[in-house]
Amino acid sequence: MQLIGMLDSPYVRRVAISLQLLGIPFEHRSVSVFSTFEQFRQINPVVKAPSLVCDDGEVLMESSLILDYAEALAAPRKSLMPAAIGERQHVLRLIGLSLAACEKSVQIVYERNLRPAEKQHEPWVDRVQGQLFAAYQALEQELRSKPLAVDSNSINQAGVSVAVAWQFTQMMLPGVVKIADHPLLQAFSEQAEQLAEFVAAPPV
Repeated sequence: MQLIGMLDSPYVRRVAISLQLLGIPFEHRSVSVFSTFEQFRQINPVVKAPSLVCDDGEVLMESSLILDYAEALAAPRKSLMPAAIGERQHVLRLIGLSLAACEKSVQIVYERNLRPAEKQHEPWVDRVQGQLFAAYQALEQELRSKPLAVDSNSINQAGVSVAVAWQFTQMMLPGVVKIADHPLLQAFSEQAEQLAEFVAAPPV
């Protein structure tokens, strides 16, 4: 099984970390949707990261769908998703907020780095940035009311997604989302980044 994509993508990285936590062996191939577009297209004509080449050659994409498949492979031995419906609901909320934060961060990065300055639309950027702030404010509040486990044996998919999202935003948009306003997210991220599974999937 091969995971295709660069680890500076939060979507690729959350899959790489999760596969390790689930104990699923895989090969990571650092193929870029930008600098090695043609090479990526040979693997997946849609050129979407992450892509997962399954053992039979079938290609999956979208991080959440890949992780759904990974959960099925690991079951019943291991899971990063709680079985109890109430707890699962809460974890899904945190994952949704984390993925929203990733999406809004990517939109801002693309607007700033790929679109010519004269074509950038500041009202749209302001709107996206407001959505980004709202996602992280909600996550900070959630961690205050219910802290997440942060060790390799108990971290769940919410913990993986929260930590990966926060690291990505801070790496790509330094100073935009204030660390001082989100001390619990910062502390959680720092602890998660020390776990062996995170260290083995560095974001650069």
